[in-house]
Amino acid sequence: MAKKPRKKETQTNPAQNAHILGAGEVVKQPVTETIETNFMPYAMSVILSRAIPEIDGFKPSHRKILYTMYKMGLLSGARSKSANIVGRTMQLNPHGDASIYETMVLLSRGYEKLLHPFVDSKGNFGKAYSRDMMWAASRYTEAKLEGIAHELFRDIDKDTVDFADNYDSTMKEPTLLPVRFPSILVNLNTGIAVGMASSICSFNLAEICETTIALAKNPAHDVADTLLAPDFVGGGQVIFDAQTFAQIYETGRGSVRVRAKYTYDKEHNCIDIHQIPPTTTAEAIIDKIVERVKAGAIREISDIRDETDKSGLKITIDLKRGTDADKLMQRLFKQTTLEDTFACNFNVLIKGTPRVLGVRQILLEWIDFRSECVRRRVRHDLGKNKEKLHLLEGLAKILLDIDEAIRVIRQTEEEDEVIPNLMIAFGIDQPQAEFVAEIRLRHLNRSYILKRTSEIDQLKKEIADATDILGNDARVKKIMTDDLKEIAAAYGKPRRSEVVYAHEVAEEYTAPQAEDYPVQLFFTRDGYFKKITPASLRMNDQQKCKEGDKVVLSIPAGNAWDLLFFTNKCQVYKASASDFDDSKASVLGDYIPARLEMEEGETAVWMLATKDYTGYVLFAFSNGKLAKIDLSAYVTKTNRKKLVKAYSDKAEFAAALYLTEDCDCVITSSSDRCIVFHTGAIAPKSKKESQGMAIMTMRRAQHIESLHPLADGEFKVPARYRTKNFPAAGVLLSDDDRKEQQLRFFF
Repeated sequence: MAKKPRKKETQTNPAQNAHILGAGEVVKQPVTETIETNFMPYAMSVILSRAIPEIDGFKPSHRKILYTMYKMGLLSGARSKSANIVGRTMQLNPHGDASIYETMVLLSRGYEKLLHPFVDSKGNFGKAYSRDMMWAASRYTEAKLEGIAHELFRDIDKDTVDFADNYDSTMKEPTLLPVRFPSILVNLNTGIAVGMASSICSFNLAEICETTIALAKNPAHDVADTLLAPDFVGGGQVIFDAQTFAQIYETGRGSVRVRAKYTYDKEHNCIDIHQIPPTTTAEAIIDKIVERVKAGAIREISDIRDETDKSGLKITIDLKRGTDADKLMQRLFKQTTLEDTFACNFNVLIKGTPRVLGVRQILLEWIDFRSECVRRRVRHDLGKNKEKLHLLEGLAKILLDIDEAIRVIRQTEEEDEVIPNLMIAFGIDQPQAEFVAEIRLRHLNRSYILKRTSEIDQLKKEIADATDILGNDARVKKIMTDDLKEIAAAYGKPRRSEVVYAHEVAEEYTAPQAEDYPVQLFFTRDGYFKKITPASLRMNDQQKCKEGDKVVLSIPAGNAWDLLFFTNKCQVYKASASDFDDSKASVLGDYIPARLEMEEGETAVWMLATKDYTGYVLFAFSNGKLAKIDLSAYVTKTNRKKLVKAYSDKAEFAAALYLTEDCDCVITSSSDRCIVFHTGAIAPKSKKESQGMAIMTMRRAQHIESLHPLADGEFKVPARYRTKNFPAAGVLLSDDDRKEQQLRFFF
């Protein structure tokens, strides 16, 4: 069925756009077509040409820099200015010098991100473990290739990989590098594409080589037998969990727990941290610890500072007298990024297709890739040897009569006829004749010719051997495994990350429970809070308040109860009553916005205390709506101290009420109208930010004024204020009830 032509809606201005074809034309285009024609090509470009590494372990940007340095001769000799390298790389990568230099920094030894860096750097290249230590400009630093980079380019000129044109078709660059070891799993590699990402942790080179050799010999080999755990350049402790690692090895997905390593200096009573997880920085750790200290969650630390210098990372934590360093570290592991997880997502481009593979599958794919590189190298050498043998066989025929060859050349009148005459005289083809004709006069002697033709037997053996290799997969894998053994011996290093089994890790330290004893909690209209014991309250029950302020809540509770402070920005701050010192009636108390470090302009408007998060909260809004929220909605599994969207922001907060069970309540408006209702008639809402239901109709300039439980004797005839349907306008207070309310308020 033929598609109907798309209709066009046009708005044109002939005076302005007459000279531009199609200018000013507005075309109606479906969103799906826009995404397909405009966005999808961009997304595919990011996935295939930018963010996801290929089987050789490199993204295109990495490969372009390394290949440029290789062509500059930086595998050996002196270093070159980084600015020079960056400028030369722009012949292959037109995305700007800043991004090229940053990529080169990430590959360098000085940055300390890779287990086996490929760039030998000199100068300030920053540090991966520091957020603030930035690298110097490219004009101040120098670089060349590391020794291990030899294994990236060996035999690259022997047709081991394909080459493609650069962006302007003036140069050729490799589509992959013929790496002799699985660099894809040896160095950490992360990238974010469009709709997908890649996050590959690093493994020990010797272990990876051993595992690859075992898989080459037996594809059913259990990877876990030879590959212990990830190994990170920053060290730390990898928490070993057999089930998690088995999942990563098979599926390529999972999380690796990494802990910082520390030592306790008894003489100075401080903790020194020298190794941290790869997913954090020294500054982030210090900021988090300072935050926990200010919040009162950690009281054992007197000072913390960054003492990182040229010798490496060092974070020093000074302890207060009598502090148990090990127990404190267990708390810090729980509350800061001193223990963090590395999320594995082994997304790799395999022949142009992104695939999430486990370690086994990646190594098997690498074995296929490297085997093909070996075959292409052998095939290239075989062709060269056959060509050389063919030429030497022609040269051998000269042995029959050197004088004849000289005579043929001497008696030939035209230069163009030398090659045909030699072909006729000795029965050789054109390449052989050209090879003979190019021999220098000084080499036209029997000794030279015998020396050259003696290579024929050796070449025949090499050709036969190469032919056998190409027809024998076992020999191809033998070559590959021999290369891996050589590389492991030359570049293998001891593990940097210590492996600690999960059952050996000290259990997370749980802070001691606060002593629970009866207290009376007071909360004022301006946001002041006091916690007073009953004994102190009996001595003086007149609460001191700031001028113009008054107590709006007085709650009997326990010292270990949780406190929830709701703010004018629809947020709730959580604390424990034990976080506050016992106070007296004669003091103002703690100013909650300052104590809980609320945002600028944020104030506390209401408070509740709970022991077990049972019951529910009624939120009344100025527009007459009422929301019933189960208190369990504010329970958090972690130690979060602030929750956003604690209640609806669609209308101004008017009042709130905490109840443990349904009962009769009274809601009053600014026009002295009341409604008595039972909270069981209000349906609970699952979302904290719900507006609830309309319970009282509001006229212009009117608002909800109060919400409280119905007290005995509050109204002479409570049924007068009840209604069958919601929303309702409410009933005006009778004269008797108004007098009762005034007396109640006065006393």
